[in-house]
Amino acid sequence: MSAEAAGALLQARGLSVRYGGVVANDDITLDVGAGEIVGLIGPNGAGKTTFVDAVTGFTKSTGEVTMGGVRIDGYSPHRRRGTGMARTWQAGELFADLTVAENLAVAVQKPGLKALFADIFTGSKPPVKTIDEALTMVGLTDAADRHPSELALGQQKLVGVARALVGGTKMVLLDEPAAGLDTHESRDFGNELRRIAATGIGVLLIDHDMSLVLDVCHRLYVLDFGKVIAAGAPQEIRDDPRVVSAYLGSAEVEAEVDIDADGGPAASPLLQKGTAQ
Repeated sequence: MSAEAAGALLQARGLSVRYGGVVANDDITLDVGAGEIVGLIGPNGAGKTTFVDAVTGFTKSTGEVTMGGVRIDGYSPHRRRGTGMARTWQAGELFADLTVAENLAVAVQKPGLKALFADIFTGSKPPVKTIDEALTMVGLTDAADRHPSELALGQQKLVGVARALVGGTKMVLLDEPAAGLDTHESRDFGNELRRIAATGIGVLLIDHDMSLVLDVCHRLYVLDFGKVIAAGAPQEIRDDPRVVSAYLGSAEVEAEVDIDADGGPAASPLLQKGTAQ
């Protein structure tokens, strides 16, 4: 599935971020369609998180960002959230003293003094239906009344995703959501990402778990030194010499399938690098 076929939901055109003389993102053009999982990968320091910061309004950038056909690059982060865009953070700790449902309720708490006074004097009722819908989307309806410490790490990661999904999200940008997961947890996490995308939500996934990324993504973009060096289907990206070189740091590394000690095909260098964590 391509962004064009699914209906482009998020579009970045010529997006650049500069910190003084340092170019963190250099003329990036990227699309994510509704119901599509698109991966954004690259070595550490390639500019992936900077791109998410720019798209969601947390750092200044040049270029165009549109959401559902509406140009939003002049919007504040709060206004961008109002268009249906949400994100997770690398350090996405949950509130340990709150239940899972309460963690999600915090995410949909309306900002401003009016909402604050209403909460103090009349008490605010959590949007139960909205929270239930988000937990259903990630398969955690049975965990609503439990605390994060009672959940496995993979489930805690999904609570973080659910917190981003709550409240009418149409596009979610996930920044290393599978960090720390073992192979089994990563596979289960991938299955839940497919469930989310199947509802029509667009997903931009940043992660170093190449097994996860290559398995669940419809398309991939690869960043190196802030520039897109490759884009295409997972198989094309895995075998692209430019991508293998960027990850392994050697122009001589080839992306051809090698033969392992047992005479069978060995994993590609990109996959080996990505799963090493």
